[in-house]
Amino acid sequence: MASYTYPVPRLSGTLTPEQTHLLLRNPLLIAKRVAALTDQRFISDYLLGGRFNAVGGGIFYETGEQIFPADSSESVAPNGEYPKTVMTDGEIASAKTDKRGLETDITDERIARGAQGAVDRALTKLVNGVIRDVDGIGMAVIASKVTDTFASGAWTTVANVVQALATAKAQREDLALGLSLDTIALSGTQWAKVMGLFATAGVLPRENGNPIVNGQFPTDLLGYTWVTSPHIVGSDPLLVDREQLGGMADEDLGSPDYVRAGDFNVETYSKRNDTDSWTVRARRVVVPVVIEPRAGLRISGTTL
Repeated sequence: MASYTYPVPRLSGTLTPEQTHLLLRNPLLIAKRVAALTDQRFISDYLLGGRFNAVGGGIFYETGEQIFPADSSESVAPNGEYPKTVMTDGEIASAKTDKRGLETDITDERIARGAQGAVDRALTKLVNGVIRDVDGIGMAVIASKVTDTFASGAWTTVANVVQALATAKAQREDLALGLSLDTIALSGTQWAKVMGLFATAGVLPRENGNPIVNGQFPTDLLGYTWVTSPHIVGSDPLLVDREQLGGMADEDLGSPDYVRAGDFNVETYSKRNDTDSWTVRARRVVVPVVIEPRAGLRISGTTL
């Protein structure tokens, strides 16, 4: 079993091979290192903004619940009784968690010759693999549940983009479901084309506020939040209400040797082997759920 050191020493700068072994010996430092190293984040966590706790290998949730009561409000006289209404429930659904993980061995030779860099590369690849696979599942769930489509004109001008998004948003809000679709998810190629269109039209903010300059995601433009990821696939941009669409249900298995850092939900593990090496592992136990499919729209006809 891995040993723990308290207080956790702070390792900074380029680590020596000896310090790298100390890093691998401390699970909490590994978790923090992973959270700091990984540039990619889960796009499924961002689009499915809810956070749920799965218990016993799965989660039960309600979908399609109405936001308005079945009865209308009534005028109430002074000291009078209030009319009572019975709240209706949505349809009960269930989903099973899936444990996705990878591990690799880092030899003493690799640490001696590559030190911190060898560990960093291994951890980054492991976590990126978990992110890729979990996001693939999450985006597939969204694609299977969000089937409503808004027919747009070609996104060849900023006016066309604004008109399409504003109309799609308004039509969904007209359903009186309490939905506010304000986040646009695009593939990398689509995002590049849209940002190029905005840059040509001069609507991007200057210097630090320019997403092309600062590389910051997500980006707030024209009253919408724009986000991209290499794990977004398909030819249609996705317009969603992140607060209402659904969430990610993580399960805590209670394993004492696994650690996560902050709100980064990848758990990490390290173990010293008799074969002059360390085994490092990354995993996530989670299931994505879409609670309100009408909180998303596919924008077709953009020609992006």
